[in-house]
Amino acid sequence: MTRFEFIVDGPPVSQQARDRGKGNRREAWRKTVRQEAEKYWSSEQKTATGLVMLQITYFYDSDKMDVDNIPKPIQDAINGLAYDDDSQVSDLLVRKRNLSGNFRIENMTPTLAEGFARGNEFLHIVVIDAPNQELII
Repeated sequence: MTRFEFIVDGPPVSQQARDRGKGNRREAWRKTVRQEAEKYWSSEQKTATGLVMLQITYFYDSDKMDVDNIPKPIQDAINGLAYDDDSQVSDLLVRKRNLSGNFRIENMTPTLAEGFARGNEFLHIVVIDAPNQELII
């Protein structure tokens, strides 16, 4: 696998979300993420068997969510699709960007452009092969 990307309408549900009598919000969110990922999955794509990098960008209007609570439900949702197990995620990049803020996007993909065209908050999720594991600090 070289690259798999998809978008999900936001806002995300935090790993820390408390369910208050209306079913399991985290589980419903995982199902939504999985369903959206499957829409973008091509039969020619192969599930990654090696280490991967997960990149998540949450484009929001108004947000109170901590960035560190976003990835775990997404990682779990795409188990068995983008990769065999989320233990293969060796690198994680999670960002939040205000849709009303100033930012620049270079090399916009058609999938990311679709997210902006919807006109709502959304998450752009990319799974790519992990970078070289040799780390020099």
